[in-house]
Amino acid sequence: MSEINKKELSETDICDLFITPAIKNAGWDPIKQIRREVTLISGPIS
Repeated sequence: MSEINKKELSETDICDLFITPAIKNAGWDPIKQIRREVTLISGPIS
């Protein structure tokens, strides 16, 4: 397998390849404790 150039990866790629596996390996529950994107409020934050 070739070396991955992390500078060419998208934010989603980084999450899928590195962050999410590390969180799961740390014992987090993917259903109860991991959220990708959450809407805090509708509209801009002021």
